[in-house]
Amino acid sequence: MRLILASLFCIAFLSCKDAQKETNSNSTLPVIDKIVSIEIIGGPVANIKRVFEAHGGLDTWKKQKTLVYDLPKPDFTETHSIDLISRKDKITSANHTMGYDGEAVWLLDVDESYQGDPIFYHNLMFYFYAMPFVLADEGINFSATEDLEYEGVSYPGLRITYDNGVGTSPKDEYYLHYHPETYQMQWLGYTVTYRSGEPSDNVKWIRYNDRMKIDGLVLPKSITWHDYEGRTIKEEKSTVTFENVSLSTAPKNDDFFQKPDNAILVVKQ
Repeated sequence: MRLILASLFCIAFLSCKDAQKETNSNSTLPVIDKIVSIEIIGGPVANIKRVFEAHGGLDTWKKQKTLVYDLPKPDFTETHSIDLISRKDKITSANHTMGYDGEAVWLLDVDESYQGDPIFYHNLMFYFYAMPFVLADEGINFSATEDLEYEGVSYPGLRITYDNGVGTSPKDEYYLHYHPETYQMQWLGYTVTYRSGEPSDNVKWIRYNDRMKIDGLVLPKSITWHDYEGRTIKEEKSTVTFENVSLSTAPKNDDFFQKPDNAILVVKQ
């Protein structure tokens, strides 16, 4: 799976001036055989399939071609559009527009006010939002991890790593923790290796406990970053809300994601 998720997003979300992390958008279709092989292993690792089912199932997810949602920010709102098959994407706002056309990331910033990293950001929030379904992409490895304790509940979990050469930060690690009874995803832990390229043991934590059902799929209404000390979860830090979410079984026209004539191609910083 060419998946890059992580960042100090609770800061980056409030300021486009903060550095933001690239995800590789050349993701392929979910690989169901990979999930079947996980189930054969047995034990806690097999439960990833039950997590998918608790969110509506991979078959339901695979029928969708386009995802759109609004991301309110303090001074403006971004509209994120993603082709779920090609993983092309586009973010539009009153301040700037950026996207991935299948080959490169581009930025349209007429007044040159955007000071972030479009390669880092253009599909960052999609991968946070589309959990757990993006964990069916290629190049992923699952193993059991210790439960995460929060407010008297033990959340079983899976450790997620990537094959060498997958995405821009294959040394990133992720930890998915689900409710022991419902199997719905409750927590995502992640490390950041985007700039250093070195493994990290600093795991940041996002809580997924606010959901809605759209076209048979259980998706977040919001996600919340928490302060933490190791695996001890502390108070809420910042929340990101998703509005006007829609799914479609029809893809957008290819030209929707193409670089406008007056946009620039972005080189990794």
